[in-house]
Amino acid sequence: MNAPVRIAVLGCADIAVRRMLPAFAADPGLRTVAVASRDGARAAEVAGRFGCRPVTGYAAVLADPEVQAVYVPLPAALHAEWVERALLAGKHVLAEKPLTPDPEVTGKLLALAEESGLALMENVMFVHHTRHTAVRELVRDGAIGELRALHAAFTIPPLPDDDIRYSPELGGGALADVGVYPLRAALHLLGPELAVSGAHLTTRAGKRVETAGAALLRTPAGVSAQITFGMEHGYRSAYELWGTEGRITVDRAFTPPAGHTPVLGLHRGAEHREIALEPCDQVAATVAAFVTAVRAGHAPGEDTLRQAALLDEVRRSAAGRDSDEWHTG
Repeated sequence: MNAPVRIAVLGCADIAVRRMLPAFAADPGLRTVAVASRDGARAAEVAGRFGCRPVTGYAAVLADPEVQAVYVPLPAALHAEWVERALLAGKHVLAEKPLTPDPEVTGKLLALAEESGLALMENVMFVHHTRHTAVRELVRDGAIGELRALHAAFTIPPLPDDDIRYSPELGGGALADVGVYPLRAALHLLGPELAVSGAHLTTRAGKRVETAGAALLRTPAGVSAQITFGMEHGYRSAYELWGTEGRITVDRAFTPPAGHTPVLGLHRGAEHREIALEPCDQVAATVAAFVTAVRAGHAPGEDTLRQAALLDEVRRSAAGRDSDEWHTG
């Protein structure tokens, strides 16, 4: 039996404390050995809760030979630096999304991991939920005829004014924070040849980052994807696939709790059927996938790289439009 992978956490972000550290503790394939923070007291408080060592600062963790892998939940603007430093120190890396929004930087990090025999995995958890496999199987089996379109949305209520997601210096903004969910859903369900046709980003008065946006994408076969995202809205987490003979609806699509029973809606003409699936803990499934990748010394990076390219295309498309017009190209 393989010994547990020894992992350390760089930073005490909410997602690390609330979701990932409990999932690490529950997986027999992992053992959390350290939690690092620039604030020593905060590191001690979190480490004490999870039975591991507190470390002040991140560099000391990377120099520790006991640490085999690191989880990086730092603000997006810090990902490139600390992921590269971790890889150069010989550590496997699980990094929060987006790994980076720059396809060139993302490609270099993935290439460095591959050359070093290390797993570099972006923490996009919903793709590990079994419901999305069920959706793809329904489409493959012709349940809605020929696929024509996808609509996907992820929006969240307003955040406190001092939230880091309103800070451009830390890589904030609606596109990288919430837009990545419907964008990745489109990529996951429609494939890597997806391209951006047009985009729009909105910045509310008083904010320094975009607070909402929308994009239109397409495949070479003409299947369209319309995505909507924002962080000053009523909560919405859903996608819908339309075909020539019906549609599939998926609610609570991106961040369901572990015990949630997912239900797919299958609509054909006047008929409506609800397909209940077994609950799936997508956080645990993601952690298990990372352990598998560490043992293999490799994590698939194609979707991570294509996602970075699409994020870049959305931002470029939005920047190229006139203020009152939808840009296409």
